[in-house]
Amino acid sequence: MQPARMASTYEKLRSDIVASMKARDGGRTTALRMIDAAIQRASMDQNKPVDDALVIATFRKAVKNLADAKAEFERGGRADLAAANAAEIAILQTYLPAGIDGAKLEQLIAETIAATGATTKKEMGKVIGALKQHPDAGLIDFGSASKLIQAKLG
Repeated sequence: MQPARMASTYEKLRSDIVASMKARDGGRTTALRMIDAAIQRASMDQNKPVDDALVIATFRKAVKNLADAKAEFERGGRADLAAANAAEIAILQTYLPAGIDGAKLEQLIAETIAATGATTKKEMGKVIGALKQHPDAGLIDFGSASKLIQAKLG
């Protein structure tokens, strides 16, 4: 008898698409189908199999793009479109694992800076490269990490 295994994020997404179609939840179905297509496209573009790392990266990118568009809609006075993006972001974020942020991220960056021996902003690439090799790299928001690294190497 094989041990029970956790369903991957992608398997959960696929089953949720079917469930939302059966529930006739058009907005949710559309959002989930769009991210499914983006995952398939990313898999083909990168010539990689669909795995959790690819799925999570695709979700993060989609959420970032939606958040950027939402901000533009708000500046343009389009509350209706901003609300639609906010709803889609909420749907997609349920699939993302909790990220590393705050004190834990600062500690990880401090350890990585010490490990790489970086002392100036010119060596920032070494630190980012080392962070990307970390086992929890998929949980790191590299935009925030970059700002913290710059501040510490400043």
